[in-house]
Amino acid sequence: MNYYALTYKTADNYLEERPKYRAEHLKLATEFVEKGYLVLGGAMENPTDEALLIFKAESDKIAISFAENDPYVKNGLVKLWSVRKWNVVVNSFEK
Repeated sequence: MNYYALTYKTADNYLEERPKYRAEHLKLATEFVEKGYLVLGGAMENPTDEALLIFKAESDKIAISFAENDPYVKNGLVKLWSVRKWNVVVNSFEK
């Protein structure tokens, strides 16, 4: 398994618009967590202009699928996103 970092650059109105889509976004995130793909996720703070989600999967297709189906992306709260393989050297998730 590999790790993939999905990064979001959020729109200027992200904080104001987020409540409209938050439940749907969290439902999607929970589905990916339950399937074992989404490891961590959340928005950066001060300023809240980016978000980071970490996926564990065989390929980047899982993280891409998440972004393409995320209501934040679909409704313009995210102005730019990207997925990159993350070569993890040490971690406390796997012993």
